[in-house]
Parts: sequence; C-alpha cells; structure tokens
Amino acid sequence: MSPIPFDAVLFDCDGVLVDSEPITNRVLRDMLEELGWSMSLADCMRTFVGKAVKDEIDLIESHTGTRITSEWLAQFRERRNEALDRELVEIAGAPAAVRALHARLGGRIACASGADRLKVELQLEKIGLLDAFQGRVFSGHEMPRSKPAPDVYLAAARALDADPRRCAVVEDTVTGAMAGLAAGATVFGYSPGGLGHSSADALRAIGVVHIFVDMAQLPAVLAAHRMHDA
Repeated sequence: MSPIPFDAVLFDCDGVLVDSEPITNRVLRDMLEELGWSMSLADCMRTFVGKAVKDEIDLIESHTGTRITSEWLAQFRERRNEALDRELVEIAGAPAAVRALHARLGGRIACASGADRLKVELQLEKIGLLDAFQGRVFSGHEMPRSKPAPDVYLAAARALDADPRRCAVVEDTVTGAMAGLAAGATVFGYSPGGLGHSSADALRAIGVVHIFVDMAQLPAVLAAHRMHDA
C-alpha cells in the first residue's frame, strides 16, 4: 500500500461527501419562487452551488425586490435541514475513502465546508461519518470570510498543525477549489459530471491539475501523487 504523501487531507462536504445540492437547492428554489423569482432547479443550482445563501442577499433582492432577513434565512435552514434529514444520501464511495484515509493518516483529516455547522454535522451524522471528523469540522460561517477566500482551509490546517502546502484539499466546485488553492494546498477536483459539480474544464481553468471522477479511488489518487510529482 503506497503511503499518502500529504500531512493532512481536508474535505469539502456538499457534493464531495454527501449528495446534498439537489435537495438544498430544491428548497431554495421553492422559497425564492414564493418571493417571486421563478427558476428551474438546474438554474438554481447553476446560480447558487458552492456559495452561501447569506452571501447572495444582494442578488436575491435584485430578482425579488425583497431584502432577505435573518428570519427568512432561519426558515430556509429549517426547511432545508428537514429535507436533508429525510432524503440525504452519501456520495458513492465517500465513506470508505474517508475511513481509509483516516486510518492511513492517523486521523489527520478535516471537513472544511462553506455551510453552517449545524448542516455539516447533520449531514456527516446522517451518512455515519461524524465520528471520523469529530473535533475537526470547520464552517465558513464561523470565519471572517467564506469560500472562495481560504479562511476555512487555513483554519483546518492550523488545527491539525499542518502546513497548508502539505495538505490535500478535495473539492467539487470552482468556488471551493479557489479557496483551497488560495490556502496553498494541492487541490484534487472531484468532477463526476452532472448537475451540481463543476466541470473538469472549469476546474482546470482556475489551476486545478488533479481531476478524478470516482470518490472510491481517492486514496489511490492521493498516493499516486507522490509517484508522479516526486
């Protein structure tokens, strides 16, 4: 078994570990339609995937004429969490990959998401991975800046006492990959195709060199990096 040539592996959550984006964006689309902004689920995902809704208040107001309030955001999160609790499933291969890397790196993994902590921990618990990330869950909502700023990845690396340049980041969107690159990490872009994930071309355009399509292969992809780049 080849060694993993990184000091730590930092995972995004949505679209990398859990197939949450269609669920979250269905709720968001429905609530925006109640405000007068009608769009398809595909358009909603193209607009909002990889971004925090709280950071898109100006965009929403420009389409609805309504200024989003903290109460509206709280209602969105409540309806979203109820739907996730009912329907959420894992990204195929993700739990096994996480467990394998947790074992091989002596627990030096973290989940660094742009989402709020309640959502991240609910999702990890739902797919049976919360224990693997216990004490190493980082939310962009708790940082000075959200993705694409590097804050959440820098915080995760710092907590693991790891140089960000010796960390692998696993991301599936341009916004998240920009955060990993800005942190100085080596970004591995998960791009299986389909709605909700950035295309391989879009990831390469911002400087992501390593693209893969099967989460089950992640440990092998990370191990191979040493052979290719030593």
